[in-house]
Amino acid sequence: MLLQTLPLLISWVGLVLYTMLAGADFGAGFWQLTAGGGEHGRRLRDHAHHAMAPVWEANHVWLVLVLTVMWTAYPTVFGSVCSTLAIPIFLAAIGIVLRGLCYAVQSATDEPAERRFIDTAFALSSILTPFMLGTVIGGIATGRVPVGNAKGDMVTSWVNPTSLVSGCLAVAVGAYLAAVFLAADARRHPVSGLERAFRSRALLAGVAAGVLALVALPVLAGDAPRILAGLSSGWGLAAAVVSAVGGFGSLALVWRRHFDVARVAAGVAVAALLGGWAAAQRPYLLPGLTLGDAAADSATLWAVVISVLLGLVVLAPSLALLFRLSLAGHLDPDPGAPVRHATLGPDAVRPRWAGRVGVACFLVGLVLLTLADAGVAHVFGVLALAGAGLAIFTAVGPDEVAAEEPTVFVRGRR
Repeated sequence: MLLQTLPLLISWVGLVLYTMLAGADFGAGFWQLTAGGGEHGRRLRDHAHHAMAPVWEANHVWLVLVLTVMWTAYPTVFGSVCSTLAIPIFLAAIGIVLRGLCYAVQSATDEPAERRFIDTAFALSSILTPFMLGTVIGGIATGRVPVGNAKGDMVTSWVNPTSLVSGCLAVAVGAYLAAVFLAADARRHPVSGLERAFRSRALLAGVAAGVLALVALPVLAGDAPRILAGLSSGWGLAAAVVSAVGGFGSLALVWRRHFDVARVAAGVAVAALLGGWAAAQRPYLLPGLTLGDAAADSATLWAVVISVLLGLVVLAPSLALLFRLSLAGHLDPDPGAPVRHATLGPDAVRPRWAGRVGVACFLVGLVLLTLADAGVAHVFGVLALAGAGLAIFTAVGPDEVAAEEPTVFVRGRR
């Protein structure tokens, strides 16, 4: 039984780390959307951009870990969840890809119209992804994902009261984590008002997350009574208490401007929240499916555990060094360094049609790959997606690609 539980424990740890770290990154995108206009809004957006720069790609390691371990160790669970909840998972993936694209190109232009478009797309995708992942958790928790390939309803499995509250809670928690982290980082920068601005946002988001957690209780009573019962006794109750204490404690620490300790308290609250869900879900991973029934054979489980342990030998020290350098401010851009934006050369022309063609090719490829059954349709769907990538990159890619002679890229930015 221990061997069957270890991959699930690894997945839970990966989910906690992804919620805390990537959740904070998503929350930074939320604050970029609500930063407002003017010079103050630009300072808020730039601070969030620079704070995410060293770690935003590394944080998705944990999502890859969770997906890989679940796919290999519990294939029945993975297949059932990904088929029934294909829509929110697909939308979450689109949000991750779009967010990465926008983050990569937002330093390539200083045109106000282009920056507004890129910043808005980045922020909206930062809200879309955690919301959709939250609805996935809600669908699993309410038992709307039966065992089997696409056996559950493709819409009501994630469009239901518990899923919607879970999605909103995921966005609020990410916004709170981001505000706490950004307030702590703002102390290293001489720009006035950043710490105060993100402290206020942290308090607002923390209260919103607490209210949503309270709203979830009557929702669970009517929509998922088994989960509520699990949270009202035993390990589930203990985890709920720890989460509440961690949440209130982190708010008090933010109020007193102890941001570094508040980070830890907020992380404890998030870990306990996910631990409570796991405890309340026992003994079933899906309706009628126990851990023993879902687990792969012993050889596969051993291979998964050993592979993860070997990977951690390389991954853990690398990530520890990355976060130590990032939290200490050693990876911050040099405020005294000259910043030069890439500019278009005299012969560089951005075709006006490229953006429209890219969007059209993307939609055509999406339809052909998801709705059509013929093999030739899938071939043209892949070609359409490839054309979409080329056209969109032509429309919004770095200016060096459009210019005849490369110019110096922005120092200190990606």
